[in-house]
Order: sequence, then structure tokens, then C-alpha cells
Amino acid sequence: MLTMNVFTQDAFSATSLTAAVDQLGYVPGFLGAQGIFIPPPLGQPRTVDIWIESRANGPALIQTSPRGAPPSQKQSDRAEARPFKTGRLAEASRITAAELQGIRQFGSETELRQLQVEIARRQFLIRNDFELTKENMRLGALQGLLLDADGSTIYDWADEFDQTIPAEVDFDLDNAAPAAGVLRKACTAAVRSMTRALKGLGGNAVRFGAICGDEFWDALIAHPEVRATYLGYTAAAALRDPVAWEVFPFGGITWSNYRGTDDGTTVAVSSQKAKFFPVGAGIFQECYSPAERFEFVNTPGQEMYSWIVRDTDRDMWADVETYSYPLMVCTMPSALYRAKMT
Repeated sequence: MLTMNVFTQDAFSATSLTAAVDQLGYVPGFLGAQGIFIPPPLGQPRTVDIWIESRANGPALIQTSPRGAPPSQKQSDRAEARPFKTGRLAEASRITAAELQGIRQFGSETELRQLQVEIARRQFLIRNDFELTKENMRLGALQGLLLDADGSTIYDWADEFDQTIPAEVDFDLDNAAPAAGVLRKACTAAVRSMTRALKGLGGNAVRFGAICGDEFWDALIAHPEVRATYLGYTAAAALRDPVAWEVFPFGGITWSNYRGTDDGTTVAVSSQKAKFFPVGAGIFQECYSPAERFEFVNTPGQEMYSWIVRDTDRDMWADVETYSYPLMVCTMPSALYRAKMT
């Protein structure tokens, strides 16, 4: 007979469940799948603080000097390191004794196996919420912010690093008779702005992307310059197909129609807006701290942790709990760019 004591088995230890939650499959999120966010250079931290160092190390002109004179001394870099705390995401799903009584052996499955499947199902549902939350944090980072679920700002990275994000630019996509070359000129201005703000970070490997709201995207793919670019190639056939939530290159930028939540507001890009960002420069980092249990103290942070908390007083329920301690960082918000269609 299946009892609550089953939760004391090794299969339901914190270590086993943490390993299991990592194998339940990834809930798709565009920003999480694009390689935009990278782990910290020295690996995930072992503390609740993420230290970020900034310095002014751009090149400088060298004044000529007479032969035989001592060389000018290069000024040492002014480095500043500051700690930022990771947040905590936590959610639980309760399994009651009454629910366990509904588990019966059948076929070749054991009671233990069925209970494992039920716990995995609960973990999967919780993980969906975690992935949506982290996608919201990534979307915020592309705007220079770390946002909470209620829309409040946890960190404004531009303020934290004393930088300025360029003002929003009108791409004039609703103009029925745009001047020739005006869209490509706007794209070039965006690329120049991001490249110069990076101050050489990423070198020639840097690429540039933009995620668009639906109206911005529809106006973009209908723009005369975009259509003229593709009509001379075999890719012109794609212009006749539905292109919602697709990706295509134009003007040195990879454009994406961002598909957020179906309500268009919870996790989404405003319909008439576009957000630009560099890829491959290393300015976006996804950091995780270790869990708040003794067995994980001073270990490298993992993406998620899971364990079971039992009702020790009445032995009537057990909570499947999942935790994560993330921090999505944009270290150079001045290299971001934004646009509107009108």
C-alpha cells in the first residue's frame, strides 16, 4: 500500500528531483533559444551576489615624442566592481494523501513509478511558469531593465552603470510614399549606434538583431525597400507565404516578429515597437545562485532546484517545490536601440 513514507526514498531526495527537473524538456522561449544570454565568464556563482566589473578601457591617441625621450605612461584602468543580488523564484504544487489513494497498480507499472510520473507532471507545470518568468526577465534585459512579474523594475541597468539608452527612433513605416533608401538609412543608423556603444566588445563577430511587435512587423515586410530587396532572389517566394513570427535579414539586422503570450501583454513587445540588440558581444548574462539549503551551500548555482516538503504534523500532504535564483544582466545598455513605426 502506498503511504506518505514513500517520499523518504532516494528517488525523491532534493538531489534526485533537481536532476529530474532539468530533464523534463524545455518550454520554448525565443530569447532563451537564440544564444543572446550567456553564463558568467567564470561560471555560475557560489554566492547570492553577482559581482560585475566595469572599466573605461577604450583606446586613446598617443602624442608623438622626440627620439630618446621616455614614453608616455598609459593611465591605469579605473575599474569598479559592484555586487547585485539574484532574485528568488519559488512555486509549489501540493499532493494530498487523498490523491495518492487514487494511485493503483496496473500492468507492469509499480505504485512508485506512478508516483514519480505524477511528481514529474507537477514539476513540468511549474517549469512552464518558470520559463515564462525568465523569458519576461530576458525581454526586460533587452530594454535595459530587470522586471518583476508585476511589471515593477528591480534593476534599471542604465542607471546602475551610469549609461544612456538612445531615444526611441521613428522608422516612419506607416508612410505610404517613403523616400528611396530611407529604411536602409535608418537600419544603418541603428547598427552604427550599437557598434560604437560597444567600444570594440565582440570585435567583428558581433551581429545585430531586432524583435518587433505585430504591427511594426507587418509594416516592415510590406515596405517597398524590403520587397525590392527580395524580389530579385529565390527568397521572393517567401513573400507570398504567411510570415507571422518569422525571421529575415535586412539592412545588417536580423529581424524577428516576436511571439509573446497570446494575450499580447503579459510577455510581449508593444505592437508598434521594435527592440534592437547586439548578439555575440557578451553584454547579456544569465546568472544563477545556489539554493538556500545546506546541501547546496557554496556550490555553483543551477538553473532550477526541486524538492519535496512533507506535512510532518499531520502526514496529510506533500508539496513539490521548485526554486530558481536568477539574474538577467545587461552590462552595456547604451548599446541597445529602440524604434517605433510612427
